[in-house]
Amino acid sequence: MSQPISKFLNVLSSFLAHRKGLLPMLGIVLVVINYLFQWIPAGWVSSSHLFLHLGILVAIVGFLLAWAL
Repeated sequence: MSQPISKFLNVLSSFLAHRKGLLPMLGIVLVVINYLFQWIPAGWVSSSHLFLHLGILVAIVGFLLAWAL
């Protein structure tokens, strides 16, 4: 059971080790998408600022992984 998870984490860490800025850039893109959704009536997505929260979370995790790897 833990063998596939271990293999996935090994592949993911080796992928992100060579692309350290990928997750912070993805977080910035999500924040920009949230800014654009403020001007487009998108229902609960724009009122809850979903992409803003996801973008900040992805960027922080990206910075922490880039520092660790």
